[in-house]
Amino acid sequence: MTVAAIALVPFAAACGNEKADGGSGSADGGGRPVTGVHWNVDSVTVDGRTHRAYGAAHLTIGADGRAKGSYGCNDFSAEAAVDGDRLRLTDATATGRACEGTPMAVERALSRALAAGPLTTEADGGRLTLTTSAGDTVRLSERRDTALYATGWKVTAPDAEGRAHLAFDRDRGTVSGSLGCNRVNAEATVRDGHITLGAPVTTRMVCEGSLMDTEKRLLELFDNQVDYRIDQQTLTLTSANGTSVRAVAVR
Repeated sequence: MTVAAIALVPFAAACGNEKADGGSGSADGGGRPVTGVHWNVDSVTVDGRTHRAYGAAHLTIGADGRAKGSYGCNDFSAEAAVDGDRLRLTDATATGRACEGTPMAVERALSRALAAGPLTTEADGGRLTLTTSAGDTVRLSERRDTALYATGWKVTAPDAEGRAHLAFDRDRGTVSGSLGCNRVNAEATVRDGHITLGAPVTTRMVCEGSLMDTEKRLLELFDNQVDYRIDQQTLTLTSANGTSVRAVAVR
């Protein structure tokens, strides 16, 4: 991705300066709330033409009356008013990136649909459809939390230059992977939001200083009980001594 510039710019087809008027904070479309959910954008249909969403296009509507998301390249935020099965996004701004390979026509279509006044919401079975008064639609699906097991977790904090990763095996009751320099294996018992990690068995390579410093911090998780939390695609491990490690899901 090549970024030419980043700036807040008006929503591509904003509906004047009308302010969000509050509302119930959740929509009743299909009997399911639409707030507090990370919705991935699957497609947008404008003027009879359907575009598949690009990249990480998504929308989250907060209970605080704010919405945020991405058109696939550019991020946006807006005021959000939810009343029954109606959603209105106003006073929106977006970044002004020029991203190589991004079909900007898709971004324009998505921003136009989301800004087209009150949207009728229909949520059912983890899917959400937003429909404008003109009949244009945005189709979205719920992104659920990633499972701890059968997932590769790449450590992002502390920084290990993308080399540290972990994987949990339910059947074997183990965790294995890399600490950034050395391989590691240990027992791992998962129960009630905690993971009891056994003594680590590692290789004995020596790497550059920064990687060894990161490895030392990661080793503090082992032979210990740690709390774990998964928020969509992010895993956070926190030990009793205050060591905190974050990792993102990779397939």
